[in-house]
Amino acid sequence: MTRFISIIAVAALTGCGVETASTAATAAALKKQELEQSKKTLEQAQQKIGQAMEQLQQSRQSREASEK
Repeated sequence: MTRFISIIAVAALTGCGVETASTAATAAALKKQELEQSKKTLEQAQQKIGQAMEQLQQSRQSREASEK
């Protein structure tokens, strides 16, 4: 009987460990996905800033050309 209780206790504790590991893996996967999305957002922002800078440069060149 003591063996049976020990086996059940070990099985229950092992189950908790598996659940904890599964939860940690899920959290890590979510963090990875969040990081990838953040990188995409940063790249998009950099592209928009680059486009805005180009437009400003073109506008400035147009003004300078019309002043001559």
